[in-house]
Formats: sequence, C-alpha cells, structure tokens
Amino acid sequence: MNLIIQKSGINEKSWDDLLKKSSTASWFQSKEAYDFYQNLPQLFTPFVVAVETTELRAVCVGYITKEKNIIKQYFSRRAIIYAGPMLADDCTEDEVENLLKGVKKVIGRRSIYTEIRNFHDYSKYKESFASLGFNYIPWLNLQVDTSSQEIVEKNLSKSRKRDLRTSFRDGADIIDKPSIEQVRDWYEILKKLYETKVKTPLFPCLFFEHLYQISSAHFLLVEVKKEIIGGTCVVGNTSILYEWFVCGDESNTYGIFPSTVATYAGLNYAQEKGFKMFDMMGAGSPDVYYGVRDFKAKFGGKTVENGRYKCLNNKLLYKIGEFIINYLKNR
Repeated sequence: MNLIIQKSGINEKSWDDLLKKSSTASWFQSKEAYDFYQNLPQLFTPFVVAVETTELRAVCVGYITKEKNIIKQYFSRRAIIYAGPMLADDCTEDEVENLLKGVKKVIGRRSIYTEIRNFHDYSKYKESFASLGFNYIPWLNLQVDTSSQEIVEKNLSKSRKRDLRTSFRDGADIIDKPSIEQVRDWYEILKKLYETKVKTPLFPCLFFEHLYQISSAHFLLVEVKKEIIGGTCVVGNTSILYEWFVCGDESNTYGIFPSTVATYAGLNYAQEKGFKMFDMMGAGSPDVYYGVRDFKAKFGGKTVENGRYKCLNNKLLYKIGEFIINYLKNR
C-alpha cells in the first residue's frame, strides 16, 4: 500500500477513472478543485493525499485557510475537506485509516482543527475515523432528484410553485450566461446576506471571479428590469450538481422571490445537463432550528444525515479560539 502526499505523485488518468466510478466522488475531490484552490494562494493552502495499491484506491482533497481579521487569524486556522474523501467502492478500513493518517501528517500543526463535511455516507468507516481522532457530528443535508423535469416539478411545494409563478409573471428573468460585472453585482447581495444574517466568513469577490473561469462552475442569476437581485452558483463534474452559494435581495421592490427563482434555475440546469441529483450543501444540525432548512425542504429534497467529522489538532488553541471568535462575533 502506497501513501501519496503530493499531486505530482498521483496518476492523473487513475484520478479521473476513480472520479467516474466511485460512489463517493464529487467535484470537490477532483483535480480541477485542487487546481482551483492552488490558484488562490491568498486564500488557501491546498493539500491532496492518496492511497494506491495496484490501482488508485482513495483520494482526499482539502485546503487550509484562516480569517483575515488580525486577531482571528491565529485562532481560526482550519483544514476543510468538502464532500468527504473519494473512495473506491470496495475500499478497506486499512486503506481509509492510511488515508486519514496521511491527512493528519500533511496538515500537522498548520491548522487547529480539521473538518470533513460529508456529502456521502461513510458510516461503515465510522470506527476508522474515530480511531484517528475524527469525531462524528450529526449534520443534515437535502438532496433533490433531478433525473427528469417531471420529478423536479412534482417535488415543488405549492408555495414554491406560487412564488415562482408570480415571480416570472412580474418580470423575473434567469441569466444563464452572466458577465463578470453581473457576477460582481450578485456578490454584493451575497456579501450583505453574510454580514447581516449568516454572520460567518465569506470568501472575497476574488474567489468568485476565479470560479467564474472554470468549466465545472456555473452562475445562474436573477434579473428584473436590468437589475441583478439574486442568483446561485452551482458546481459539478460527476452525477451530482452542488449548490454552493445562493442568495436574493428579498426586500426588492418588484415583488419577486429571487432566492426561490435562483434555486429553481439550479434544479432545471441540473436536469437539463444530465445531473441525477441536486445537492443543496447543508441543512444544519438536527438539534437546532434552521430556517434555511425549511426553505430548502420546499423544493422536495430528501433529508439525509451524512454528518461531519472533526479532529482537533490542538485542543487548547481550539478552546481559546472558539471563545475569542464567538466573543467577537456577538459584539
């Protein structure tokens, strides 16, 4: 069993082959995702770890990042692995444990904690994760069947159908090939949402300008009377399309429901391009009320609990950082 901790050591054809056949494959574990992170050194320090025997058996792509605030920087160093590792469907526990050992070796003390945000079911490897300090956290997600237009329409709630009907009647248009200037207008709406309601860090506009340039990402914006009032950013190169970011100026004076129109545009795009599933990328903790979950549920998605795994690389700094960041957030 061979552990690989550099991209140059991974056979690119084998990587592509695993992406095509693994049931835990996602865009976030692709070469394109790694290259995307690598092209933004201001924001990310990417890493990739792989395990091979006679063939490539497992790949894990992630990045280390931190907040820009000078006080938060030191205490917000974290490693994020979106979607979870990409594994051969018959991957063994030993192979998974070797992969996780490689992840811990690569990250070392450069991050205070590592978080794996699962978009697939890794329950059969739960003990392997636990043995290496990755503790399971219950976390929900919503995934919508987009295998046909009939299914997409059938799954919409009555209120969503009503909001879509009135929005299109009152002039909402979907811009499926926006200019970079229109994407920047959309970003300002997203930024305001994060500042006023989400209250978690948001990537700078540079992140979205780079995402705009890659083939697997697509922006679908909502326009009325030449004004951008919302939209979504979707990404995918497997059978699943991911809704990475969505927002809308719900206070617009046009009586339009831009977030609803944007998500509906994403569902239609997924169906038209042959994606079998539309992943809404998170619906919060099952033990905590989350209004966004209620919004997403009305598109007819299936609620799944794939959870998250978190490993504390420095418990003392994690506790201190948690206190400081919560204090600054709630000031």
